[in-house]
Amino acid sequence: MPVALVERALVGSIIDCFYTVYNYFGFGFAEVVYAGALELELLDRGHAVVRELAVAVAYKGRHVAWQRLDMVVDDKVIVELKAADKLPPFAARQLINYLHATTFEVGLVLHFGPEPVVQRYVHTRKNTAVKKG
Repeated sequence: MPVALVERALVGSIIDCFYTVYNYFGFGFAEVVYAGALELELLDRGHAVVRELAVAVAYKGRHVAWQRLDMVVDDKVIVELKAADKLPPFAARQLINYLHATTFEVGLVLHFGPEPVVQRYVHTRKNTAVKKG
């Protein structure tokens, strides 16, 4: 029996917005430009967007720091944006850590590089974060 993708429709909509912005601007802008355009595209399609959301990180149940997430869509999906020439090797690890530290189950790394890249990760309390393509 096929496994249902967590937040399939929402993730599909976010990815479609990503490609719309990428096709408009191409490669070469700062991350903040892509974040602003992606936010507008998501809002135009009826999504709720929070940028730079501060989330608490705890160690053994005690608060140790605040971490800022690039973007959260519909209070369900973390979106981590990158705009460098090469996708940094820490980008996936960073998103996986965000998923571990929060109650969010799905996250996307969206790379506005020379070629667009989408990486999807899922983390439930039953498993570890796994890349879903």
